[in-house]
Amino acid sequence: MIEQDYPAYRSLGKDELSRRGQMLHQRLTSCSLCPRDCRVNRLEGELGFCRTGGSAIVSSFGPHFGEESPLVGRHGSGTVFFTNCNLGCIFCQNYDISHLGRGTPMDAAELASIFMKIQSYGCHNLNLVTPTHVIPQVINALEIALDKGFSLPVLYNCGGYESVESIRVLDGIIDIYMPDFKFMDDDIAFNLTGARNYSTHARESVKEMHKQVGDLKLSREGIAMKGLLVRHLLLPEFLSGTEKVLEFISDEISPNTYLNLMDQYYPCYLARNYENLSRRITPEEWRRAVGLARSLGLARLDGEV
Repeated sequence: MIEQDYPAYRSLGKDELSRRGQMLHQRLTSCSLCPRDCRVNRLEGELGFCRTGGSAIVSSFGPHFGEESPLVGRHGSGTVFFTNCNLGCIFCQNYDISHLGRGTPMDAAELASIFMKIQSYGCHNLNLVTPTHVIPQVINALEIALDKGFSLPVLYNCGGYESVESIRVLDGIIDIYMPDFKFMDDDIAFNLTGARNYSTHARESVKEMHKQVGDLKLSREGIAMKGLLVRHLLLPEFLSGTEKVLEFISDEISPNTYLNLMDQYYPCYLARNYENLSRRITPEEWRRAVGLARSLGLARLDGEV
């Protein structure tokens, strides 16, 4: 039964959780948490691409009802929005957080307090939004919260630009992975984010995520308990490489992957400076994407299951 290892970190044990946290924390001295590989000493206040030092910065937190239905349930997904980002899409809809840096620095005890508040609200999960650059701080806070009775499943909600080495350290800690596989063309990814080799890192990390948690599993009430959920934001003119992304998911991950094809793109932040990003997607582009998913055997589409 899935309940026997749910949430995962409680079965892992506090000592092992602490050891994993220390492993990741040590990487902050010459930061290699993500593929940017900035090699700055964040514990001494040096800043790399994510502009985040030794403390996590939180923009907001609380129940969220706009996420995928298996995450929201009746009581909401307990989101914690972390400030700054390791990707930096020029069209980010949360640019005030990811680019402009709106938020409050918090130590591990303060972050653990937020986790406990999320649990007290009755949320179905702890949804870590953009956690890639602060995962050592998150694990430190999780240790503290665990002593206080924290027991929600942990959801890793990221942009797909992950270091597979970091993801491997999270094996047995994360219950639900939710990467947004944003691009398949590395040149387009670089032009829109400055990230090199995006698709290689995304493919490797999503494979590792699926290896750890498998396809998304739901409770009898339809609540996500464990597994992989993949998002893909459709861009105008299929700039995100939708067809190849869907082929990868079907062929190399699983045709049973829970998939959210997101149609909510609109020009934000610097997007209007790019002619091919200056409009929303069309109904025809949306229908084509859904048709591609179905033709590839991807039947677990959010909103239809």
